Amino acid sequence: MSFRNDYFKYAESIDYASSDYKNGFDFAEKTTVEIKSLFQEVLENGMHGLCFSLYEDGQKPGDIISEEQVRRRMKIIAPYTKWVRSFSCTEGNEFIPKIAREFGIKTLVGAWLGDDAEKNEKEIVALIQLAKEGFVDIAAVGNEVMYRKDLSEDELLDFIAKVRSEIPSHIPVGYVDAYYEFTIKPRITEACDVILTNCYPYWEGSTIEYSLAHMKNMFYQASGSGCGKKVIITETGWPSKGESFRDSHPSNENAMKYFINSQLWSKEANIDIFYFSSFDESWKVGAEGEVGAYWGLWDKNENLKYTARE
Repeated sequence: MSFRNDYFKYAESIDYASSDYKNGFDFAEKTTVEIKSLFQEVLENGMHGLCFSLYEDGQKPGDIISEEQVRRRMKIIAPYTKWVRSFSCTEGNEFIPKIAREFGIKTLVGAWLGDDAEKNEKEIVALIQLAKEGFVDIAAVGNEVMYRKDLSEDELLDFIAKVRSEIPSHIPVGYVDAYYEFTIKPRITEACDVILTNCYPYWEGSTIEYSLAHMKNMFYQASGSGCGKKVIITETGWPSKGESFRDSHPSNENAMKYFINSQLWSKEANIDIFYFSSFDESWKVGAEGEVGAYWGLWDKNENLKYTARE
């Protein structure tokens, strides 16, 4: 898939000589059982944020999802996260921020934008309505729209301006994309109140041993382009199964290691991270290959994937 090559191209441009190579916890002497125990400890200590996986096995975007389904899944993740991120405001996604409020969880609410003008308008109207009703703590206008080239830069800027002008002024407005987009699209960076960046060492072919340092570099690049604005990592994670990409290899152990190190760094450096993702989603097999379906901390049946009791 083309985005893999794009990510790798930007990885090669990073100046590693000036990088912070601290890679978190040293797993060299740890058994699998010990890693699972540490994973559980870190998970139970809580995350800043978690990306909400909406779809059960057999469901896909375009299906209408029930309030009951959202509430059941929210109840599972609620003990572990302070924030939740949603990706759309229609087709049942609008229940995510509303139900998050019931559990005392803050919300980063996204309007999904693409190449369908009618759907885009529905998403923007729904995001504005949710914000006016008090269910939005941060508003995200689009996700990787520039990467996919679904809209022009001017079209995206118009959507950002519309949301900014119509929602309560205390709610920050941003746009989500890969970290390098905020370097090469300075007008978008300027239009955002907050920089919302996706950082995936996996898709840049990083080894698991250097994955944390690699993710830090992505974050620092976005920070350097952000005009002093707050930078939030809106997606990062590691798959447990599927195809390898260069030196990035999916496995249960690697997924646990990456989760542990990313969460420890999040707390140590006071960096807001939304981990991707909550549940495995079978519909993602296809465009990303088999690996697309295995990014969750919980499996498609809503069972925690890594436990010391196994």
